Amino acid sequence: MHADLTWLLLAPGKAMRRRQDKDLPAPWTAVPTLSVLVDTPDGKLLWDTSCPRDWESRWAPTGLQDFFPYDEVGEDEYLDARLAQLGLAPGDIDYVVLSHLHFDHAGNAELFRNTNAKLVCSDKEKEFAFGFDGPFNGAHLKRDYEDLEFVTVSGDEEFLPGVTLLQTPGHTPGCMSMRVDLPDSGTMIFTSDAVYMGASYGPPATPAAIVNNLEQFYQSVEKLRGIAEKTDATMVFGHDPDQVHQLRTAPEGSYT
Repeated sequence: MHADLTWLLLAPGKAMRRRQDKDLPAPWTAVPTLSVLVDTPDGKLLWDTSCPRDWESRWAPTGLQDFFPYDEVGEDEYLDARLAQLGLAPGDIDYVVLSHLHFDHAGNAELFRNTNAKLVCSDKEKEFAFGFDGPFNGAHLKRDYEDLEFVTVSGDEEFLPGVTLLQTPGHTPGCMSMRVDLPDSGTMIFTSDAVYMGASYGPPATPAAIVNNLEQFYQSVEKLRGIAEKTDATMVFGHDPDQVHQLRTAPEGSYT
């Protein structure tokens, strides 16, 4: 996607203009969206599902298609295409864990409607995402998920061997991050939108325009920082336009 940087980073001198720069256009940035496939002895887990092919028409009720256009994605980069490149179909996935239910993370959840995959989110995220009136609330778009069945987790939980789901609310009421402990690559923490990018992580942590609870946001960032320092973890941020080019990405790249 692309978006005004202010949505992702409320940083003086970057997204927030000085009076000397008030006539300059707003800075826009690339906003990559990530899905992560984790192959464990107890099944294949997919972390987040990115954006759908029909993003522009589907997002039209929210108006956000003009603020977050998904306008630089190749045919081979949509989720179903990426899975096919790995020799997989939606039916080969055992668990689909949604860090939260915003439209750029749950946008392809319906691919798993008629499969045996278990859809998973946090209990607080489900409560909020299904509980508001109307078809959408901010970037929660009920069309993405309202007809799907979810199982929920509460608190930090080792969900599969080497895969721990971490409660990191703030961005949304039930936003989660994921810790994966790998034998060769060590610990990796996929922050999702608990931390948008390296500039958000700091220190000091820098919030964004889309934060449900600012106090929780700061607490979650420092929680992740504490885990990362203890485990020497590699932090993979939710929408970092620079870091994404440094990662080993499918179909060629992987971490073991």
